[in-house]
Amino acid sequence: MKEVIGLSFTTGMTNYLIDPFNRTIDYLRVSITDLCNFRCVYCRPPEGVQLIPHEDILRYEEIMKIVDVAAEIGIRKIRVTGGEPLVRRGVVDFIRKLTSTDSIEDVGLTTNGALLGMMAPDLKSAGLKRINVSLDSLRRDVFKSITGIDMLDTVLESIDKALECGFDHVKINVVLLKDVNELDVPEFARITLRKPVDVRFIERMPFGREHAPANSPDPFSALRALDMIRTHVGELIPDDRSPLDGPASMFHLEGAQGRIGVIDPVTGHFCGDCNRLRLTAKGALRPCLLSSREIDLRSILRSGASRESIASVIRNAVNSKPVGRAQKLSSQSVGMNSIGG
Repeated sequence: MKEVIGLSFTTGMTNYLIDPFNRTIDYLRVSITDLCNFRCVYCRPPEGVQLIPHEDILRYEEIMKIVDVAAEIGIRKIRVTGGEPLVRRGVVDFIRKLTSTDSIEDVGLTTNGALLGMMAPDLKSAGLKRINVSLDSLRRDVFKSITGIDMLDTVLESIDKALECGFDHVKINVVLLKDVNELDVPEFARITLRKPVDVRFIERMPFGREHAPANSPDPFSALRALDMIRTHVGELIPDDRSPLDGPASMFHLEGAQGRIGVIDPVTGHFCGDCNRLRLTAKGALRPCLLSSREIDLRSILRSGASRESIASVIRNAVNSKPVGRAQKLSSQSVGMNSIGG
């Protein structure tokens, strides 16, 4: 029996969130801090970062209340992001609570890898299943120019440590940067020949004041990255996409232990399959990454809102998701560190 309740419905004992375009929204990305120990050039606005006051950051117990309600009405997957999430104290205990939440089937984390090596065993024991490591170059000088810090060896060691700990999936996210990391693309692809990791090449999204017109060609596209791999490494064999692949189109090289993926938010049309909401570190719910629309969930929560009121806010966010690329892109100079990617 199916009971329709606004934008959610229940079939048997399972709840679902359905947006106006019949997409099932079951994924919540949760930014737990805007702080980061890297200074990546594409993550922050040109004029620098204005950090969120400490009192405006959601407390863990506030995030858990939102997650509990979201899980009740249809959210099944959580990804913990930042800033750099591993710099926030208590993150391991927080993840343990997330993985113990009823109806949450999968918890992942995106990190720059600087602290992952020392924390990976505890994160695994807390129930974390998936790790995404952001890494844009395998050359030490280029890595330092992108991140502002000389820690390439540490990040590479952290990836090996995560593999050693036996996470279900270890992924490397590579943002394609014109005139910066083209030479790294074949080397990243070769990693999959010897290690069971997914390397995903992601088109750089113009953000904040960097927004370009929707029809502007991207000078370093996912298609170009694939062509470089075919030319310098070998033929790519298409793979069927699984639910855990998200918006990535997946491939593998013959005999490889891992896979290669591409995510094309600029040149492609992956928005049509979007299944996610974003909760920022300051407690704003964002239906779409590239839209300026936010719902101030923190104020509602701190005013003593009931669980039903919180559920209604989440449903309204689902109802406001655009079918594709947002019609009106944000003109604010907002850094990705404050949103969580």
